[in-house]
Amino acid sequence: MKNWTKRTLMGATLATLTAVPVAAQESISAVVIDGYPDRALWVREFTDFFIPEVDRRLAETGNYEMNWQENYGGSIVKPRGVLEGVQLGLGDIGIVTTIFHSSKLPSQGLAGATPFVSSDARAVAQAVDEIAREFPAMQNEFEAQNQVYLATGVVLDSYQMFCSSEVNTTADLEGLKVAGAGLNLRYLEGIQDAAGVRGGLTDFYNMLQTGLADCGMLWPEAAATFKISEVAPYMLRTDFGAVNSKTVTVNADYWASLPDEVKEVLQAVAIDYRDHLAGIAMDRAAEAEAAYVDAGGTIVDVSADDRAAWAAAMPNIAQELATTLNEAGEPGTEMVAAYLTKLEDAGFAPVRDWASE
Repeated sequence: MKNWTKRTLMGATLATLTAVPVAAQESISAVVIDGYPDRALWVREFTDFFIPEVDRRLAETGNYEMNWQENYGGSIVKPRGVLEGVQLGLGDIGIVTTIFHSSKLPSQGLAGATPFVSSDARAVAQAVDEIAREFPAMQNEFEAQNQVYLATGVVLDSYQMFCSSEVNTTADLEGLKVAGAGLNLRYLEGIQDAAGVRGGLTDFYNMLQTGLADCGMLWPEAAATFKISEVAPYMLRTDFGAVNSKTVTVNADYWASLPDEVKEVLQAVAIDYRDHLAGIAMDRAAEAEAAYVDAGGTIVDVSADDRAAWAAAMPNIAQELATTLNEAGEPGTEMVAAYLTKLEDAGFAPVRDWASE
């Protein structure tokens, strides 16, 4: 009787357990936006690396799955509109091109305000991202735009000068119109009578083709992707250096609604995406230069003396940035010094001492 009762109870227990439904996996919608087309390096790698990596990590526990809705190439916002789009909730996650927003995101200009330091995208990405985590200024700037900062992206090994007519020295740039996208237009203040023309990457081909600009400041991978050699077959290797220009952010209201597990995965993958993107940028740089030459382009190196003279002729935009941040109550001077120290510790010496002049 005892054994029969025990077996019966065990059977009843098992029946009860099997009748309990397994917890359903929760699906979370995520609208991703960028105004650039999907052929742009950082957009393509968001699709090919970021999203699958988030999915893979969430699948390890099986608690959540993401329902991704990707919107690129102006379907929701233009390239300059991602910051506002995420702020307003038009997208949950965005890849913000920060160089378009120097007034709202001044501390994102650290690398751009310190040219001629490092052409290593990996080192610059890590240094800027570490500054963002060590100093509150960067994250505060995004918080003011109703966004949560995830990680900085560097998609270029170095800005170079691509021109429609032959250039061999910095003197050949005098009097020319040069297209740029933000803080890098300040570099032209070191060249006599050179005029900056504001534009975005997707505009440069037409600007050069129509003569609106004589040269454009961009990087070899982008020059190859957007076929710049067709309209600007002369590259002056200025090696301004790598600059952070992309930041992955999340709408703050959307972020607050996410489970902690999903937040942790997004934060971790954003850092991996940062390093992955910078590594690809470095790998593609040499290939892109070779492709540029194969397509009929000519590359000329600026001499070390020319670079030093150019840097010395520029205003100290790093100190201007530090002052702007200081006046806003942020430790701008310390941030600039800390950023340059990180790069110097990594083996990169500036052509000009931006921190002390």
